[in-house]
Amino acid sequence: MNRSFCYPLSITGIMLLFSHAAIAGQAQSQAPKTRQLLVQQQQKIDQLEQKLDAVMALFEENSSTKENAAQESQNATQIGGYGELHYRNLDTSDGSGRDKAINFKRFVLFFSHQFNERLRFSSELEVENVVASSNPDDQGEVEVEQAYLEYDLNAGHHVRGGLLLVPAGILNETHEPPTFYGVQRNPIERYIIPTTWFVDGIGLSGELAPGLSYTLDLHEGIKTDGASSFAIRGGRQQGMKADAHDLASTGRLKWTALPGVELAATVQYQQDVTQGEDPNAGQAWLLESHAVINRGPFGLRALYARWLLSGRGPRNIGADRQEGYYIEPALKVTPRVGLFARYNRWDNQAGNGQRSQSENKQYNIGLNWWPHPDVVVKADYQGQDNDDRSTEEKGINLGLGYQF
Repeated sequence: MNRSFCYPLSITGIMLLFSHAAIAGQAQSQAPKTRQLLVQQQQKIDQLEQKLDAVMALFEENSSTKENAAQESQNATQIGGYGELHYRNLDTSDGSGRDKAINFKRFVLFFSHQFNERLRFSSELEVENVVASSNPDDQGEVEVEQAYLEYDLNAGHHVRGGLLLVPAGILNETHEPPTFYGVQRNPIERYIIPTTWFVDGIGLSGELAPGLSYTLDLHEGIKTDGASSFAIRGGRQQGMKADAHDLASTGRLKWTALPGVELAATVQYQQDVTQGEDPNAGQAWLLESHAVINRGPFGLRALYARWLLSGRGPRNIGADRQEGYYIEPALKVTPRVGLFARYNRWDNQAGNGQRSQSENKQYNIGLNWWPHPDVVVKADYQGQDNDDRSTEEKGINLGLGYQF
């Protein structure tokens, strides 16, 4: 054997052996560091995944919030309305023959919006007698009858401002056709309380005790004069560039603690009923009280209202006292059919001046049929007797009405 060959091989083998051992030892010594690095990288990946999940959840929540907000905004805006069609066939006493006419009397839309839990807007837009134009033969009107903001001071008290309905009588604030009997609104709440009566103003309302509420309003006043015999209805300014020399204040108390019963009283005061334009007239007081009772199938409405005007002008023509009342019993024969009778008596010249025969009396009997709680068909017979023998109308009225 050649020993010179074997010796180098052995040295080489030994070197290779030691080299392999060194590498193995180095790898073995580096293994914990590698595993630690892998663990750290996995932890970073887990953290990134958690952050990504959080971002995706936040994105989904934001999208859902926006969708809910859009839905809530849509639900916060509400639209409603009412309308009524009248037909009359009346025999007149002034020799003009029968008064026959059909008229879509009112088309009204309500718009309201809830800005947040405490602030809201309400409005009412009316087209009366279908057509309103510059043609003098057109008897129609377009009116904004309500447009006000209301803010909750707390759970029991609220403040409002804008175009308001005066808190007087039964119909002025609630006059949708399905809510009352008779085709036409009763004459007391047309000629004494000039329904619909809307004004520019501000007000405060709330509850004093369970079932006892109040309303206090400061608003534009009546502006009447001797040329109109100081008739209250003709003195409404209707919020249109209203003369505000003398504002009016109105206060009402309403009791509803017993289910089906409403008792209320209103007082209004104005320093000058002519807004300072007639030195022969002065202050005006409105006193009104009413009762609405619905117990089982029986119903009753009764109302009394009186105006007291000071000054020589109103007193000379008896307009210093203008008053009226009505009483209306009703019976629900079925939940959808009701019968009623109403007696009305009013006088716009009931004072102690140069009073003529100026009292008016009217009676109505008829029925309402509600095919749906918000839809009504009406029919009544009307008879009227005027002390001054002016136009007296007797005959039938028919009507359709709805609300939504």
